[in-house]
Amino acid sequence: MGCAGQREPPVLRTHDRYGHRTDEVEFHPAWHRLLGKGVSAGLTAAWNRPAGHVRRAAGFLVWTQVEAGNCCPLSMTHAAVPALRADPALAAEWEPRLTSTVYDRELRPAHLKAGAVFGMGMTEKQGGSDVRANATEARPLAEDGTYELTGHKWFCSAPMSDGFLVLAQAPGGLTCFLVPRVLADGTRNVFLLQRLKDKLGNRSNASAEVEFDGTWARRVGDEGAGVRTIIGMVAATRLDCVLGSAGLMRQAVAQAVHHTAHREAFGGTLMDKPLMRNVLADLALESEAATALGLRLAAAYDDGGEQEAAFLRLAVPAAKYWVTKRCSPVTVEAAECLGGNGYVEESGLPRLVRESPLNSIWEGAGNIQALDVLRALRREPQALNAFLIEVGRVRGADHRLDGAMKNLLAEFADLDGIEGRARRLVERMALVLQGALLVQYAPPEVADAFCASRLGGDWGTAFGTLPPSLDLTSIAERARPTV
Repeated sequence: MGCAGQREPPVLRTHDRYGHRTDEVEFHPAWHRLLGKGVSAGLTAAWNRPAGHVRRAAGFLVWTQVEAGNCCPLSMTHAAVPALRADPALAAEWEPRLTSTVYDRELRPAHLKAGAVFGMGMTEKQGGSDVRANATEARPLAEDGTYELTGHKWFCSAPMSDGFLVLAQAPGGLTCFLVPRVLADGTRNVFLLQRLKDKLGNRSNASAEVEFDGTWARRVGDEGAGVRTIIGMVAATRLDCVLGSAGLMRQAVAQAVHHTAHREAFGGTLMDKPLMRNVLADLALESEAATALGLRLAAAYDDGGEQEAAFLRLAVPAAKYWVTKRCSPVTVEAAECLGGNGYVEESGLPRLVRESPLNSIWEGAGNIQALDVLRALRREPQALNAFLIEVGRVRGADHRLDGAMKNLLAEFADLDGIEGRARRLVERMALVLQGALLVQYAPPEVADAFCASRLGGDWGTAFGTLPPSLDLTSIAERARPTV
């Protein structure tokens, strides 16, 4: 089912046969079946159940490997909850539907539905990631927080959702708004779909350009507090970028290990060849480190305390920066493990390769994440303190990790002119955090190999350059999928 939506991508239907605007997107039936499975499995229902975020993160890691496209509306629906909580009345109305395990694909008023999904529209063509340059205007209609929107959104994913959180310029400044697809009286809101994006990957998911022309909206939070209101949604979707990339890496590594474990060449099984074993172990390290980091961030959400919230302020953008960037080289190297078979569609690897850059671009590309880390370092000393407490738990456990921590502290001590080396700093933060997690939770051979290569410098510039003295067989075998 997952691949069907890739072969037959969504189609935009702007008008019906009589010439009336409908502004609908037609999906392959597999899209709705998969999205329904994700909703029913609780991938939008993390906020109000014990260990909800860790449980959801585990499911999201698995579900990404089935079909990454439908993870976009699942992510945005899940992530809309903290933003809506800026308005208790809106949260009371919408949160039960967003956290429901019922998927209702029909466009109708929300009060008639047992479950709803959400999208988001922040990006405009003149601003891109600089959302404060947004030009969409919001004109107040009444004292009850209702407005009329006029403008254009350059990138609006999942346009068949029941509602959208968008940013627009109100009289008091940039503000967050909820735009329902269907109004309470059953009429369609003005939501004019101009075109669907022809994307590199993520092709089963529709991403549209949309025009607002007298579109009804409800304010979320205060006027002028748009970024502060929607940042909770952005942080949650950034975590899903980490989880999504970790899931794609796991799928790619599983394919590579499975293939080489059964492929006979050069007088034996490929996986048993020392050079291939080095490549597989190296890929497996990257996958396990990404998974451990994503789950740790989810656990911080479940904790809900002040220290964990401060930790997330630094750790989420650092993880989003690094893990999403590692996804593309992992998937490409995994495809190479299959040789020519990895280059043909039947293997599934080309789809993973096309999908792999998405999460590094979505919700702010690398420079945005690096600048966000710098902003937190300068403005929120409690965030750095929480990060140092986290990695300091394993001080003395590995000399290479200790050395990396010492170097990182030197970087933190010199923040003057740091923007030009921000990527270097954020990369080191992510690697130190991954190393600390693996030392605590991974088998010794995994932690040893990670610290030796990623932190100790005993590594080349391509996968398959681990020190041969490491226990590469155990690492590669640990990554073998159970059939």
